Amino acid sequence: MLFNSLEFIIFFLIFFFSYWFIFNKNIKLQNLLILCSSYFFYAWWDWRFLILIIISSSTDYLIGIQIENLKNKIYKKRALILSLFVNLGILLVFKYYNFFIDNFKIVLEKMNLQTNPDLINIILPIGISFYTFQTLSYTIDVYNNKISAHRDSISFFAFVAFFPQLVAGPIERAKNLLPQFLIKRKFNYDFAISGCRLILIGLFKKMVIADNISLIVDPIYSNPNDYLGFPILLATIFFAFQIYCDFSGYSDIAIGLARLLGFKLMTNFNTPYFSKSLTDFWRNWHISLSTWFKDYVYIPLGGNRISKKKMHLNIIITFLLSGFWHGANWTFLIWGAIHGFGLIIEKNFSFKLKNNFVLDSLRIFSTFSIVCLAWIFFRSETFSDSILIFNNLFVDILDYTNYDKMSLKFRGIGLKPIDLIKCVLFIILLIFIELSSKSKKIMNIFNSNKFIRYSGYYFILILIIFWGTRFSGNNFIYFQF
Repeated sequence: MLFNSLEFIIFFLIFFFSYWFIFNKNIKLQNLLILCSSYFFYAWWDWRFLILIIISSSTDYLIGIQIENLKNKIYKKRALILSLFVNLGILLVFKYYNFFIDNFKIVLEKMNLQTNPDLINIILPIGISFYTFQTLSYTIDVYNNKISAHRDSISFFAFVAFFPQLVAGPIERAKNLLPQFLIKRKFNYDFAISGCRLILIGLFKKMVIADNISLIVDPIYSNPNDYLGFPILLATIFFAFQIYCDFSGYSDIAIGLARLLGFKLMTNFNTPYFSKSLTDFWRNWHISLSTWFKDYVYIPLGGNRISKKKMHLNIIITFLLSGFWHGANWTFLIWGAIHGFGLIIEKNFSFKLKNNFVLDSLRIFSTFSIVCLAWIFFRSETFSDSILIFNNLFVDILDYTNYDKMSLKFRGIGLKPIDLIKCVLFIILLIFIELSSKSKKIMNIFNSNKFIRYSGYYFILILIIFWGTRFSGNNFIYFQF
């Protein structure tokens, strides 16, 4: 069940009515409704995978209590290891088993050893990487005495399976989200309106920008042999906006839906493409994941409190794991390595510059360029495809500045130059919206003037209706991670 589908609209309307008008007087019944509805929402794809969420939730609920009750540090550590074993074990089997078997087979063949290891036709459960990390952070925090073990099983299970952010985050921490299940929630009109605004922006990002751009990006990246120069460069830049609008669009909708239910989720994106460095980029991109790896991988390894060599190693390890989290493919590892080495270079050779428009623009441009080059590995289906794309990227780059040649080439994938212009205009509108949201003056005018405000809402709604409805039901990119 997708946020951008008719089924979800019907599901949420029934849920919303029941939540606020039938079960609103009893918080335990509200939490039970959230849990049952979240399981129904997830089972819509494949009910069999519900057992994985139940196993993960049950394991960490019981282990959290056990860790708190145990006094012996060794036994506490064993309980934590059991939690890691169960959660990461499920993740490894369903997401990485075939990857390891394939590479093990290649190594044996290089050694002239014959083997026939069995591959398993495994369907990757939707959202497994997200809810696994969310529940893991709970047991780690209980072990480190950052939070107390949760005793209310219904609210804990609802926390793990909370449907607005179950499939693609944000990856919430237990200390932020769990307490909200224990407090009686009252409908707040202003909070709900802000949620509706986020949902509208999220749908615009996904259905109007990301899905339209995919019509250009997907054919080119699926057939890199057929394109040289400008089409590949354009597809690479467009993919940067496609994945941002797709993923941040999901996050906006998730946060907005949660606000309609009286919950506050963390911000997951903060205009990352306006970052002036890779360090800033990772402060603003997929914030819930980057802070997760910082808190549970980078800092436990020693963080910045050790020698430079070890710190650099910790950065590489963290970003390799981050890349591997995204998928069982060498391309994701390379993507993570590029960002890791880029941060190391930045830490060693960066120096403070005065803020002015020209320098800031150059820093933003250079950061965006590095991010786009790294996206080539992220988007490519294989390592050989990514190398091919790099080789073809700047070949005859000026050849397609000729309108007739460009028109002919893009008609091969069923597009006209007007489709490219339309996507560019959508991206410009996105940039205007995001820059405006950072300006207090513009936001004050927007919030105080009803005509301007509702004109903006209706304009975005019209764009969704006319340029987004034909894509309704398209999967979100991060559903596969």
